[in-house]
Amino acid sequence: MSYVDGFIVPVPHDSKEQYRAMAQKMAGKLQDLGATQVLEGWGDDLSRGKVTDFYMAVKAEDGENVVFSYIVWPDKQTRDKGWEKLMADPEMQPGQDMPFDGKRMFWGGFQPIVEERATADA
Repeated sequence: MSYVDGFIVPVPHDSKEQYRAMAQKMAGKLQDLGATQVLEGWGDDLSRGKVTDFYMAVKAEDGENVVFSYIVWPDKQTRDKGWEKLMADPEMQPGQDMPFDGKRMFWGGFQPIVEERATADA
């Protein structure tokens, strides 16, 4: 069964394109390391809650949106080896020009308990 990494990150609206370009570059590297799917979703239909919501979870500030991301790996072993190599890549080290506040980002690894995929009709 697959293994999934999930991320939630606040991104300023005016940094959307810079974030997209960074995410596109990272997606290619992740796929080179074995990821089977990478998705970065720009918040489009996010409700404001009274107790919690995506904005509150990342302490989004005025002018920021929320990005929801996930990476699908064939298994946890591939994921662990992939992240180890990615974290050692000098090109992937955090820099001053990050298009988001990494202190308010959160992430984790997940073992699927349901995994269904649609198949194309023949």
